[in-house]
Amino acid sequence: MTISGTTTAAARTETVDFWFDPVCPWAWMTSRWMLEVEKVRDVRTDFHLMSLSVLNEDRDDVDERYKERIAAGWGPVRVVAAAEQAHGPEVVRDLYTALGNRHHVDGRDYDQGVYVEALEEVGLPADLADAADADDHDKAVRVSHAEGIDLVGQEVGTPVIAIDDSAFFGPVMSPAPEGERAGRVFDGARLLAGYDGFFELKRTRTREPIFD
Repeated sequence: MTISGTTTAAARTETVDFWFDPVCPWAWMTSRWMLEVEKVRDVRTDFHLMSLSVLNEDRDDVDERYKERIAAGWGPVRVVAAAEQAHGPEVVRDLYTALGNRHHVDGRDYDQGVYVEALEEVGLPADLADAADADDHDKAVRVSHAEGIDLVGQEVGTPVIAIDDSAFFGPVMSPAPEGERAGRVFDGARLLAGYDGFFELKRTRTREPIFD
């Protein structure tokens, strides 16, 4: 929108769509990067749910321990989905941050106590934590998951990012870059996303997620 030759800030702001599963440490790292990007580039990140539990539910090549993790992974996505359904998509990023700080940074398992603390921190009703053990919002989780995964294909997981109508898995990084470095990494990601023939850029990870 232009008024008297001046472009409004809203018109300049670029929207990046970001799909995450609250249990994934690599999605957490990417989300922290995008929040840094927002400080140095005219970018707004829209947060969307995806689910490793959905992605892996039909796999028969995983051991029992991983199957247990898949089942347990439903809890946090259900809580976020319930909050989004009741209070709108604008609550997702702050609730994800509150949950992730407890799970990824503090090393706590997702449980009722973590859900209640995170919900109360961001001013949401504590009883939304009950959604973790119910399937009321599973359809919403699956719809959001499908929207993200359909952009990149079934061969990848979380995170998924869409920039300029081009989506890709990742970027996977550790630690998350800060300040202008975060902006330059984003500039590179946008440049790659702008080429229709770009599909993959990868190397073996040599470090675990660095949360602080």
